[in-house]
Amino acid sequence: MIDATELKLLKDALDTLDDGFRDLPDFKPDFDAAATADVLRTVAERMQDNYPYFHPQYAGQMLKPPHPIARIAYAMSLWINPNNHALDGGRASSAMEKECILELGRMFGWDGPLGHLTGGGTMANLEALWVSGRLHPGKRVLASEQAHYTHSRISEVLGIPFSAVPVTDDGRMDIGALEALLGEGDVGTVVATIGNTGLGAVDSLQDILALQSEVDFRLHADAAYGGYFGLSDELRDLTRRSYDALAQVDSIVIDPHKHGLQPYGCGCVLFRDPAVGQLYKHRSPFTYFSSAELHLGEISLECSRPGASAVALWATQKLFPLVQDGEFAAMLDDCLLAARRFWSLLQDGEHFVPLMEPELDIVVYAVAAPDAEAASARARQVFDKAAEQDLHLALIELPVELVRSYAPGIDANAPTVTCLRSVLMKPEHGEWIDRIIGILESSAESVS
Repeated sequence: MIDATELKLLKDALDTLDDGFRDLPDFKPDFDAAATADVLRTVAERMQDNYPYFHPQYAGQMLKPPHPIARIAYAMSLWINPNNHALDGGRASSAMEKECILELGRMFGWDGPLGHLTGGGTMANLEALWVSGRLHPGKRVLASEQAHYTHSRISEVLGIPFSAVPVTDDGRMDIGALEALLGEGDVGTVVATIGNTGLGAVDSLQDILALQSEVDFRLHADAAYGGYFGLSDELRDLTRRSYDALAQVDSIVIDPHKHGLQPYGCGCVLFRDPAVGQLYKHRSPFTYFSSAELHLGEISLECSRPGASAVALWATQKLFPLVQDGEFAAMLDDCLLAARRFWSLLQDGEHFVPLMEPELDIVVYAVAAPDAEAASARARQVFDKAAEQDLHLALIELPVELVRSYAPGIDANAPTVTCLRSVLMKPEHGEWIDRIIGILESSAESVS
C-alpha cells in the first residue's frame, strides 16, 4: 500500500517547487512536531478502520485508488494550497484546469466546451440541471429508474418537476416509455445515463437523440461513472453507438475521481455551447481584480474550489493522455474484460445467477434459491461470509420481475430481491478473478 518511491518523488517535487520561491526573505511557520506526530499516529490508527479499498479483493462499491502521480501531485500542490475560484487565488492551477477541460472535451468530440471541475458528480449534475431549468423554466426533468438518485434530489432542490422513466430488463431506459412521457408536452430535460451506478447499463443515446429531433428538450448525459469508457476498444457494438453519439448532447458530467485515477473529490461538468456561461454572470464588489480574463469562478456555482484537484488531474492526463490505443485506454479494456470473464464464470457455476451481461465493469448476480426471500437472505449471508475471507462485495436491491427475467424459476414471494454486485474497476482485477470466484463459491456452499 505504501511505497517509499512515492515519498521520494513527493520530496523531489517539493524541492523543485521550493526553487521557485527562494528569492523571498526567509520564513518558516513553526509547529510542534512532537505533538503533531502523536496526533498523526492516532489518525493512522483510526484510519485502519476501513475496508481495503486499494486491494483487488475489494470488489464492492465504486472506490478506485488514485494513481501515484495523482496522489503526489495533489499532495505537492497543498504546500501552495491554490484556490481555483479566481486567477489570483490559483494562477498555475487555474491554467491547468482549463487545459484539462479542453482535453476532456476533445475526448467527447467537443472543441472548446465551457466547463470546470467540481467537488463530484452531484455538484456537476446540479449545475447541468440548473442550466436546463433556466433555459426551460417550469418543465420536467426525466431520468431512468436506474439513474443516480441525485437527479431526483437535485430537481427537488431546484424546484423542478421530476419523473422517473421505467427501464427494460437490461437496465436501460425504456424508449417507448420515454416517448410517451415526452408526448405529455411538459418535459424540458432528459438525462441519459452513460453507465448507471447500480447495473452499469448505458442508455440508448442514439434513440433518445432521435426523439429530440421531434420534441424540444435539452439532453444531458450523466457519464459520471462511464464517461471514460469511450476510449476503450472493448465496448460492445450497441454500447459503442451510444458513446459515439455523445458529441451531440447538450451537457456532460464525468467524474475523474472514478475511472480518471483521481483522489476525491474531482467531478467535472461540460457544456457543448459556451454561451450558457452567460447564465452564471455575477458581480463581486471586493474580490479578484488581478486580471480582466474570464476566471473559473465566473462559470461555476461553487466559489472556493481546490486547485489541488486540477494539478493532480493535469499531471495524470500528462502521463496518460486521453487517447484510444493508449496506456490509459488499455486499463479500461482490462476492467471490461475482467467483468466479462467474471460474469462468464458465474454462469458456469451452480450457486449464482448472473443478471444482464455487463456493458461496462459492473456485474450483478443473484444467489440461486427457490424464491425471492430465500435469495435475498442467502445474498446477505454470502456477503458476510466473503468478508470473513477478505473479499468485500456490495448489495443491491432490485425489482423481483427484473431478476426473474434471468432467473425465471425464482418464486416472486417478495417485491424485491437482494443481489450481489461487484465493481471490477481496478485493472488488476483480471488477475484476481479466479481467486474471487473461489471465495464466492466456498461462501455460497457454506450457506446453502
